[in-house]
This record gives sequence, structure tokens and C-alpha cells, in this order.
Amino acid sequence: MAFSNPSLLSSSCSVYRLNPLLISSKRHRCITFSHSHFIRLTRRFFSTTVAAADTSVFTSPEVAKSFDFTAEERIYKWWESQGYFKPNYDTGSDPFVISMPPPNVTGSLHMGHAMFVTLEDIMVRYHRMKGRPTLWLPGTDHAGIATQLVVERMLGAEGIKRVDLGRDGFTKRVWEWKEKYGGTITNQIRRLGASCDWTREHFTLDAQLSRAVVEAFVRLHEKGLIYQGSYMVNWSPNLQTAVSDLEVEYSEEPGALYYIKYRVAGGSRSDFLTIATTRPETLFGDTAIAVNPEDERYSKYIGKQAIVPMTHGRHVPIISDKYVDKDFGTGVLKISPGHDHNDYLLAQKLGLPILTVMNKDGTLNEVAGLYCGLDRFEARKKLWSDLEETGLAVKKEAHTLRVPRSQRGGEIIEPLVSKQWFVTMEPLAEKALQAVDKGEITIMPERFEKIYNHWLSNIKDWCISRQLWWGHRIPVWYIVGKDCEEEYIVARSTEEALEKAREKYGKNVEIYQDPDVLDTWFSSALWPFSTLGWPDVSAEDFKQFYPTSVLETGHDILFFWVARMVMMGIEFTGTVPFSNIYLHGLIRDSQGRKMSKTLGNVIDPLDTIKEYGTDALRFTLSLGTAGQDLNLSTERLTSNKAFTNKLWNAGKFLLQNLPSQSDLSAWEALLAFKFDKEESLLKLPLPECWVVSKLHMLIDTVTTSYDKFFFGDVGREIYDFFWADFADWYIEASKARLYQSGSHSVASVSQAVLLYVFENILKLLHPFMPFVTEELWQALPYREQALIVTAWPPMSLPRQAESVKKFDNLQALIRAIRNARAEYSVEPGRRISASVVANSEVLQYISKEKEVMALLSKLDLQNITFAESPPGDANQSVHLVASEGLEAYLPLADMVDISAEVQRLSKRLAKMQTEYDGLMARLSSPSFTEKAPEEIVRGVREKAAEAEEKLTLTRNRLAFLQSTVLVSN
Repeated sequence: MAFSNPSLLSSSCSVYRLNPLLISSKRHRCITFSHSHFIRLTRRFFSTTVAAADTSVFTSPEVAKSFDFTAEERIYKWWESQGYFKPNYDTGSDPFVISMPPPNVTGSLHMGHAMFVTLEDIMVRYHRMKGRPTLWLPGTDHAGIATQLVVERMLGAEGIKRVDLGRDGFTKRVWEWKEKYGGTITNQIRRLGASCDWTREHFTLDAQLSRAVVEAFVRLHEKGLIYQGSYMVNWSPNLQTAVSDLEVEYSEEPGALYYIKYRVAGGSRSDFLTIATTRPETLFGDTAIAVNPEDERYSKYIGKQAIVPMTHGRHVPIISDKYVDKDFGTGVLKISPGHDHNDYLLAQKLGLPILTVMNKDGTLNEVAGLYCGLDRFEARKKLWSDLEETGLAVKKEAHTLRVPRSQRGGEIIEPLVSKQWFVTMEPLAEKALQAVDKGEITIMPERFEKIYNHWLSNIKDWCISRQLWWGHRIPVWYIVGKDCEEEYIVARSTEEALEKAREKYGKNVEIYQDPDVLDTWFSSALWPFSTLGWPDVSAEDFKQFYPTSVLETGHDILFFWVARMVMMGIEFTGTVPFSNIYLHGLIRDSQGRKMSKTLGNVIDPLDTIKEYGTDALRFTLSLGTAGQDLNLSTERLTSNKAFTNKLWNAGKFLLQNLPSQSDLSAWEALLAFKFDKEESLLKLPLPECWVVSKLHMLIDTVTTSYDKFFFGDVGREIYDFFWADFADWYIEASKARLYQSGSHSVASVSQAVLLYVFENILKLLHPFMPFVTEELWQALPYREQALIVTAWPPMSLPRQAESVKKFDNLQALIRAIRNARAEYSVEPGRRISASVVANSEVLQYISKEKEVMALLSKLDLQNITFAESPPGDANQSVHLVASEGLEAYLPLADMVDISAEVQRLSKRLAKMQTEYDGLMARLSSPSFTEKAPEEIVRGVREKAAEAEEKLTLTRNRLAFLQSTVLVSN
């Protein structure tokens, strides 16, 4: 509630002293009340922030038919303006900290982002309400390759090349692009409701994070864990850089398998080996021909020499190795160590030389002789043509290829030996393995622990250099006139490097920095602790929020990002960077297919939000199981949009049935109700005791599931309670108190329970559906603070198991009567009589809820009887057994016109008999059962069985009705 006129709160205001006045923010009208009421209630009002009921932000269900999705942005801005996203240090609890996986600065929102934002925001909002100082650190990644590619394309449209601008000019243009477009993804993440502390937003090229990157490189080099060397990498000819394994995507594409003759040196014309290759242009880099030692076809050639085609007679050895697959192609393998990852490893094992036949731009070099200068694919065509002319081409077959393509540029990646910087990973991996083994880190789901262990146990050294201009420049300087591989200086700055160089080489020395930048993943691996100030802040300040509580991300980057963060965190801080790793799956379409532009099945989160609302999208995404892929469908979104509307309508019902805010004595009585003691529950009527008990059970179950990261379970449990217990049963039952009881005290109890249960549902559901729950919360009178910072309900609140069991019996009775009405097609508005039969103990509590039973079963309130034995007209009634020891008898004459119903059923029975006889005639005919397809015969048998079952039911009902007529007569 807000005071619309601050002057009214002035102690010098005569209106305040003599006739206190407040303005209701809900109904916008003046309210007068006694001075004593004023004194009692202002204690509540003064503890409420003015913003907590800002009518310019919030809309009540009383004035709006449904929740307006356009209000989401207003609500979000209000939260942020109030500082609710910042950690509250006053609680004294252990902090909860989570680092957002930094999306690429070039990115735009997709369902993968929507998934991690939803799950992380659920965690953050839950722990904030639990009273923990909660910090969610946001930021973006500079995305070296992606960003450079975007800007180069932009410059290309202007007719400008990167080299025309030079390094400084180009990076200046990239920064300009970043300032203009870099905020797109973070604004979209806000749209999802992410309650991050945006005052702490980071960018991986920020000054502080850049210092952390340099410091990490220097320290690793000082420990001998960073080295330079020439090794096999994934090379992007168009981007002119090495790329990580994660940036290579494999696709199944049509191609060819080329069969080529390799003559055996010193043999006859019939002595040759035929190899099958998908990349004939790499034969210029062949350094051996290999066969399986157990392959008898080629055993006579082992130890001899083969002549590489089109190389003017260059010889290579014919060797044997079990690595060779006898059944692939011809069983003969050409080994090109400079252009194939497996061949490279084999060459290292066998000590074979490495020949590189390709330039960095994908053209062939001088090793290829006459083919030098040709693009790799042009060279392939020309080489095959020449092989055909020389008689060395055997055949060319269609073959499906697994093609490696650049994730960013889409071009085919070339395995290439290149001089790069590497990190020695084995000693770092050992500590990361121990952290999980000792339980310092928990991986969820647990099955990913095996994958984590396998990858770290078989880890390769990490290529961390990239031949780009956008990124963290490698902090290595070379000496002019000296060998780059032998003479270099690692330093934290140019000034430090020059000082070191002068100490070693004299004052006139000249230095220049390595032109490469670091892999984007290198800075990302430092993210969880560099964003908290490492290495600049004091150890005491740093450890205030470190290690972070949890890392949440997709399982597809467990190795490339998560494991590296663990390794770097332990290396540089001495402890694990986070306690828990929560891995989610991929978002797929309704058919389980991966979303792609090619398939045309991409679902845009922003479009989804416009149609269904953010809350419906978040709730849908959250119902998946950790680590499992989620199939997203419009049916699920539609269902959860309906859930949002159901919440809204429940809020509308509640507000329409609460006392007016002007009725201060009623509100004082209402707010005085407490449900945290056993004795308070025992005083409640059965439906109220039942729903409060069920709520208290739900709070325990949901809180436990939240703590275990079982978010899908949480969502389903709240959904089921709200829809099945609260909306379908208690709200309907409460109408008997509110509309029919005629007792103010009875209605007041129901109002208090409605308010208590509903406000706790909003609390439990807020982390999932923050917008609609906050809107509804603000509409409730006398809220002391915003829902986002309201305390979480405590566990172990009292509950009455016996009351739950009793109400279950009442529900069973009502369901049985409802089913009977439906079975006999009783008109919806028709009230019928009922006799309830049970023992005295059951009748005692059932009879007290006569009004509830009448309302929910549509019974005639004046014609409900309760007895311990069946009524006299039992044989003219429908007998219902609701549960053990609880029965009901419904006079048939109340429900239907018996004579008319007998006539109707007789006609129906005759028609059904005819249909059944026709089906049985077909089944008794051998010409049908023996000649018709099996599935057709099976279908007819199933129809016959179904028809027979319906016949039996109809006969029984008709017999019962006819006997009732006879008895009546």
C-alpha cells in the first residue's frame, strides 16, 4: 500500500491528528477510520516501501481480465530500480553465488539462452527468498572469431578489408561495433526476467578481466605449463586461424571415394596397391603406405617401397599397423601426417616424417609441384583428371562424408600442422579429477561424472593461440633479429617486457609482441573468479563470494568450458571455483529434432514471449529433467499459458471475496489468523484444515526438491497442488462458506485460509513465474514488501494427517456422485437427493460438510440424509461405494425419467446388437479371417470386444431400470 499524499503522514497535519486519512492504492478512494485502528495498522504500513504498491507498475486482477504480458518489462525495471537484484549483506547467511555463462557479444537470444537463464534465475530467486546474500554475475564474451567475422563482413559491405585498416584501426572499428550492438543479447536476457546484479556486469575484454588473463598466462608459463610448438590443429583457411574442437561441427554430406593405384617400386606393372581416399589432393603429403599385418593380400609388400602418384617418383615405405581397417575401402591406407589427425598420431608413434602440402589459405604449396597455388578443391579435380589420363585412377564412388565445418564461417576445416601456443593439461587435470573424486564438486546429473573423468583422464594439451586481431593479445614479446622460438619474453606489459629485454640484451634492444590472441575459452575458463576481482582484490574480499555456489550450463560444453574452469580455478585460487555443476540438455522441437534454420523448426524465444508470456515459457522450460533434452511444443506452451490465466483468475476470485480495504476491523481480524501452531489447525473446519495441511506438506516437498536442484519436480508439485487441490477443490468448497453459510465468522476463516494458501503458492511459484506472481502479490492488500524479497515459507509447519484422510473420503464421495450424474446424463442444473450411509464416526465429520457436499455434488441441500443403514428405497436408488465404510444412495427418480430412459436404452440396445452381430458374422466367415490382412482382422476383433462390453453394460443398466419400474409399480 502506498501513501498517495506524503503530507498526510506529517505529524503537523490536522487531518492526521484528528481524522486520519489514507488513499487506497487499490481502489483510489479515501478511507476514514478510528484513531485506534490507525495506530494498529500503521505499523504494517510504515514497514512497506512506497514502491511496493506502485499503481503505475502493477495492475490488479480486479480491473484486468487477464495478465498483460506487456507489464513484464515494467515490473522488471521496477525490480531493478529498487535494487532487489543486488545481494543483501544484512542477513548474515552464507552467500549464494552463480556466474552466468557469458553469451557471445554477437549473439541474439535463442532457446538455449532461455533455458540457462530460466534455470539460473530459479536458483537465484529461491535462495534470495531464503535470506541468503545472493549474487548472480552477468556478462558477455568477446567471442573472438564470431565478432571478427561479423565486423569483417560489415567492412566488406563498405569495400574495406581488414588489412587496409591495420590492426589498431580494425580493433577500433570492432569496439565501435560492440558499443553499438553488444548490448542486444543482455537486453534480451533481461526480457526473460534474469535477476542479475547488472551493476557488476562484465565483458571478457574489460580491463580487470584482461589483467586476469595476462596474469594467468604469466603464472602458467613461469610453472612451465605453457609452451610453443608446431602441432596438428583445426585450421580455418578463410578465417586464417586455428579453431577449437568446439568450433568445429561435423555434418553428413554427399561426396566421393577415390580409388588410386600406388605402384610398388621395383615390381612389375601388376605390382601395385590401390588406396581409397576422400581427399586425393593430400597424397603429396604421403609419407607411408600402411596395411594391416594380418591382411594376407598385402603381406608380400610389407617392407617395400611404394611410388606416390604424380610426384615424379617419390618413394614411401609400405608398413604394417593394426590401426589399419582391413574392411574399409581396399584395406590400404595412405598416411598423410600433415593433414589428418589420426595419421598425425600414427606418424608420431612410428617416427614418420611430416609433410605439409597446404598453405594457410587452403591453396597447395610447392610440395605439390605442378599443383602449387591451386585451391585445395580445384587441385582435387585437376589431380583426378590427371590420374585418369595416366591410368592411375581406378574408380570414383559416391560416398557419404563426415565433413568438419567451421561453426562460425561454415567453411570446411583443414587439419594442419601449425606453430601455436599450448597449455600442458595433465597436471591441471589431475587436480580437477581429485576435486570430484573427493566430493568437493558435485556433478548433476551424476552420470556426467563418468564423462568428465574420462575426458580429463585422456586429456590433450590445449592449443590456446588464435591468429586473430580481436581478443586478448598473447603477452609474449620477441627480440628483433633473434629466433622467435628460442628468444622470447613473457611479461605483464610492454614496459615490463622491454625492461626484461634490456636487462638481458642491452639498452638498444628492440622488441615486438606476438601477433596472435588467446583462445576465447582461455578467458572464459577464468570467468568465475576473475569476475569476482581476481587477482586484483585482497584474499579476504575475494573469498567473500568465492567459491561460487553453483555452475549451471549445457552438458555440451562440460569439457570445453566447465572442466577448464575447474582446472584454472584450483590452479589460481587453491580451491574449486564452484561446489555444484548443474547440466541441462538441449531444447529440441516437438518431434525431438535439433532446432536448425535448415529444418525451419527454430522457435524464437521473443516471439514465444509475445504470444504466451515469459512465465509460460519459463515454466515450460523448467519442467525438464537435468541433463535430458527437452522437446518443446506449442501444446505445452499453450497449457502453461492457461496455467498463468488460472492463477490470475484465482487471484481475481480471492480479491473479490476479501473484505474491502475500508473494513479495517475485518482486515485486522483476517491478518490475526495464524496457521503455524498445531492448535490453530485443530480449530479449523475440515476443508480448511485439509488445504492448509496439504500446503504445509507441499512446502516441505518443494523446498527439499529446490535444494536438490529437482526443478522439474518442483514445478509439477506446485502445479498439481494449485490446480487439483486449491483451485478445483478448496476454492469451490470455500464458496459454501462465502456465499451460503450466512455466518461472518465462518466466512472470515475461509477468507483467511484462501489468503494464506494463495500467498504461499505465489511464494513457492515465484522463482518459476516471477512476473504474474509479483503482479498478483502486489494486488493483495497490506503487503509488507515485494514478493521477490519476501521470506520463503518455513518447513515443518503443522499438518493434520487425519484431516487429510477425512477430506479424501469426502472427495471420494463427491466424485462418486458426480460420476453417477454423468453416467445417467443428469441435467447440470438439476439438484438431486442423496442418502449417505456410514458409521457414526464418519458421519460426524461428513455431515458437518453438508453444504460443501451439496454445492460440489449439486445435491438438494434439504434432501440429504445421513444414516448408519441404507434407506428404505435403496432398491430404487443408485448405490455408490465411495470408500471403505462410506456409501451413498441416489434415488433414480431424481436423476432421470425412468420410463423414457427405459425406452431410449431399449432402442439403443437393439441398434448395438445389430452392429455386434454384423462384426461377429464377419469374424465367423473363413473367407474374411483367412484372406483379409492380419491388421484388418485384428481391428474387427477389437471392435467386437468393445461392442460386447458396451452391450453388457447397457443390458445391466436397462435391467436395473426395468426392475426399478416393477418395484415402483
